[in-house]
Amino acid sequence: MKYVFKNGYILDGTADMEPLSGKAIKVNGDIIEDIVDDDQDFQGYEVIDLNGSYIMPGLINMHVHLAGNGKPQKKQRDNTKLVNLIFSNPIGPKIAHYLVKSYAKLEVLSGVTTIRTVGGLKDLDSQVRDEIKAGKFIGPRILAANEGISVPHGHMAGSVAITANSIEEAIAQIDHLKEKKADLVKLMITGGVMDAKVKGAPGELKMSEEMIKAACDYAHEKGYIVAAHVESPEGVKAALANGVDSIEHGALPDDETIELFKKRKAFLTTTLSPALPYALFDRSISNASEVEQYNGNVVFEGIIECSKKALENGIPVALGNDVGCPWVSQYDFWRELVYFTKYVGVSNKFALHTATCINARLAGLEDVTGTIAKGKSADLIVTKQDPLKDLKTLREVSMVMAQGKLIRDPKFKRKAIVDQELDKFL
Repeated sequence: MKYVFKNGYILDGTADMEPLSGKAIKVNGDIIEDIVDDDQDFQGYEVIDLNGSYIMPGLINMHVHLAGNGKPQKKQRDNTKLVNLIFSNPIGPKIAHYLVKSYAKLEVLSGVTTIRTVGGLKDLDSQVRDEIKAGKFIGPRILAANEGISVPHGHMAGSVAITANSIEEAIAQIDHLKEKKADLVKLMITGGVMDAKVKGAPGELKMSEEMIKAACDYAHEKGYIVAAHVESPEGVKAALANGVDSIEHGALPDDETIELFKKRKAFLTTTLSPALPYALFDRSISNASEVEQYNGNVVFEGIIECSKKALENGIPVALGNDVGCPWVSQYDFWRELVYFTKYVGVSNKFALHTATCINARLAGLEDVTGTIAKGKSADLIVTKQDPLKDLKTLREVSMVMAQGKLIRDPKFKRKAIVDQELDKFL
């Protein structure tokens, strides 16, 4: 299809973007063909009149788990037991596949046109990625890690990460990822809020430095970058010192941490969404235990400080919302942009620039997507109001184009309780 978007304001995703009027975006197939004056004859194109709306690059979510829907929990569940149950019968894997597909579709309906998955069920993330590429359904571009690599009693071991009992088993998993054409490797280096049983456990170093180094060296040899779940100062240092390329979440940094980031040329993926309910909700709402609330607050404050220090020191920061965790829905990435401004202190413009252009660069997709420019992928979203004035307008996009495929007036069902409680912190 050939489309022209005109009579609107273009926000191109660049660092100094301002609403641009009088221009039209020509799309031919899955590519932005050109940006031209909008008073031309567009014969042969379907002309879409934006009527003063705002058009910008599709959002890029750098930390996604497609296995979860973000439903609030009354208590911690045994994820390993649940996953074992799902794959213990012939019907379970089909249901899991259907759910992963539906969650991927939710991402794109909400305006997220590219996602980076960092821990999933078996090889379903790469399967769904390939189905979208083949045109079987409309979904986001997916960079898939498939299952992460954890250790016995480590974060998400046995659910969205395999349990590696030795360096050899970790290496074997990387070979398996290569076989399934995964796009990156994910390590679970420290504990996490959801599986911690005592105060401070989210930061507990679970994976040995020897395994971290061996896995990173082998992954790099195979052409992969390595992302790592880390939620403590000790964990961040161990990850960076042994070859990790991106720190997912982060923790309170010191001067040594900053120097390690710079030496490694690594980036930070900020994820405020999952820790916020644990840290800030009343426990009668979050159903968190005292230990979970304590750990959630430590992680929340650590991510905020790590993000601030990284930006102050020129360390690249990406945005992801750890979707799939309780209270974090597949359609709510826009909240992460709002939290980025509220708690880290960046401008609306910088938050939008991060969620588009910067995320594209850090994902290795700078030449493909992330800005509105001639020759880039036709990944576009439309909002009625200006997100540079109010990022909450991203809650409801009026149009999405993902790699040239147009979705008009996208609709999906929201969870009322999630909106009711999270909206208090916007």
